[in-house]
Amino acid sequence: MSDITNIINILPDSVANQIAAGEVVDRPASAVKELLENSMDAGATQIDLILKDAGRTLIQVIDNGCGMSDSDARLCFERHATSKIHQADDLFAIHTMGFRGEALASIAAIAQVELRTRLHDAELGTSILIEGSRIVSQQPQACPPGTSLAVKNLFYNVPARRNFLKKDGVELSHIEEVFRRITLVHHDLGFSLQHNGKTLYDLKAGSMLQRISQLYANYYKERLLPIEEETDLVRIKGFVGKPEHARKTRGEQYLFVNGRYIKHAALNTAVERAYDDLLPDRSHPSYFIALQVDPARIDINIHPNKTEVRFVDDHALFAILRSAVKKALGQFTLATELSFDTPPEFNLAPAPSGYIPQQPKISYNPDYNPFRPSPTQTRIKLDTPNTLPDLNDPLLTPHSTLLTPHSSLPTTPCLQLQDRYIATALSSGLALIDRQRALERILYDRLTPNSELRTPNSQTLLFPINCQFSAADAELMGELLPDLQDYGFALEAVGQTTFVVTATPADVQEANLQPFFEQLLADYKASTLQKFCDRGQSLRAALARQMAARATSPLSQEEMQQLVADLFACPMADTTPGGKRIITIVKPEEIFK
Repeated sequence: MSDITNIINILPDSVANQIAAGEVVDRPASAVKELLENSMDAGATQIDLILKDAGRTLIQVIDNGCGMSDSDARLCFERHATSKIHQADDLFAIHTMGFRGEALASIAAIAQVELRTRLHDAELGTSILIEGSRIVSQQPQACPPGTSLAVKNLFYNVPARRNFLKKDGVELSHIEEVFRRITLVHHDLGFSLQHNGKTLYDLKAGSMLQRISQLYANYYKERLLPIEEETDLVRIKGFVGKPEHARKTRGEQYLFVNGRYIKHAALNTAVERAYDDLLPDRSHPSYFIALQVDPARIDINIHPNKTEVRFVDDHALFAILRSAVKKALGQFTLATELSFDTPPEFNLAPAPSGYIPQQPKISYNPDYNPFRPSPTQTRIKLDTPNTLPDLNDPLLTPHSTLLTPHSSLPTTPCLQLQDRYIATALSSGLALIDRQRALERILYDRLTPNSELRTPNSQTLLFPINCQFSAADAELMGELLPDLQDYGFALEAVGQTTFVVTATPADVQEANLQPFFEQLLADYKASTLQKFCDRGQSLRAALARQMAARATSPLSQEEMQQLVADLFACPMADTTPGGKRIITIVKPEEIFK
């Protein structure tokens, strides 16, 4: 009988913890989420988050919670060590944020961790140093009550995973999103966020509306409608955005269940269905909605990040949530459209006694014939040339101005449809051009460095305009300030979150600067995270999209021809910078059919 070689081994705890860390902590934002949740479960009323290099070098969370004893401080770094679960049934009666007992063990496996904690009634606290799951030291130390946990050099012993981290700006945006998700629903607690020595947020305890204003801007109060509903199944409280402030991106959409941010496609759809017939196509409302449900009727233990949940009564929740949002929107519509005050034009004085009203007389021309042309009318005749221009027509050359007549324009007439599409004849058939996307491509190419078409002409505003941003967006605006000035904007920071604009490019409408910059930043962050790696490319794409989206006035025949000529002069005239189609060709045989 031959010898049998055993090949199955039990992994060491350090390796097992690193594997578990891959599920729990995949970037600095994941570690921030776990540490903030632990502080809230400890009963803290003030939680401070300190970052260096977007969490690569340091993530420190300081709270005034209950603190830990010497033995608990050491046990909390063991796998499956938790104070919140004692038996399997407890999984369906969870009232805390964390419960798996894997977070600190996973973080300690891939970083250098320093823990300082003290019970409120203890004279001394405990200090523990851990590197890669190995406890380096543990000793008593004088420290304030509560807990301070510093995570240094994340992924220092897993260089492959560290190499997958994005730039600091991208990682910081993920951390800020986690910070917003937690602080929005826990508005009764105080939070602060500091990055590289600069305070981004200093949030005081208050109502949800106050917290939204602190995270974004004060004017958000005017954009939101309250929503409140209570049934035997669920209690709903929060705010939904007014239809006129909907955006093209799904940005400010937050749904919470029992104090926890969740992702649930059905409930998100329920909110958007309530806006049917109120929003234009491809627009999405903002909402901040908190649900309170019996923990026994939901399952949150289906994903390590605990953002996906299952409901026992998901169909009923869908109907209740949709009805509650429609009710809030309906009350707002009635309040703004119905007025019980008598309009001034109907406050007529009573007629004097003995007054006899005269019968009205109607004057008309009995000889008028609507089908008979008048001498002043002229006929418009469009002379279509015998030869239609091709995409390679030498007449279609770059021009230095946008939407202005030019002597070398093609003479093929253009037809405008619904102020959005332009139809023109080509040798290959009938071209249908999306004018907004065409303008986006033209502007993007003109904003490209070293472009021959680049002419950043500015128009000085009659009165300077102040634009207010959240702390994070204000910091991003500061980073983009040199580029925006290079593209024709004249703006400067006034205070920490306010910028004053004194000039804009000629294609930007003055009245829409606040929403213009808001959507510009949203598009910039989305393109940076998803498609583009280069900062300048992302900003050019976002800027071109916003400038084109606001060009909605009808065009004259010369302006349409100029737009077509400028589009065909672009190297990639058929698609936008984001890859959307600009031109659709309807071939002659399709027209004949």
